[in-house]
Amino acid sequence: MDELQHRARQLRRNMTDAEQTLWRRIRNRQLLNAKFRRQFILGSYIVDFVCLEQRLVIEIDGGQHLQNKSYDDKRSAYLTAGVCSDSILESSGAG
Repeated sequence: MDELQHRARQLRRNMTDAEQTLWRRIRNRQLLNAKFRRQFILGSYIVDFVCLEQRLVIEIDGGQHLQNKSYDDKRSAYLTAGVCSDSILESSGAG
């Protein structure tokens, strides 16, 4: 298991209160029958939640993100530029 996979697993086990609250509401296709995954690897980033079918990423940025603004800006640019579309298809097995 590489370092990014290990980190994603740690994040899944130690979700913030906000992440836990949202996860309880979107898991098991509770929201518009959409399948969400949590702490999912896209490229070299781990996103909080992703719906591969809809190509939707949800990030919950708490106080810890104030310390990593540069990293968050790069991640946001990567995700919003459509650069990750190939990663999404590869991760879903559709690519």
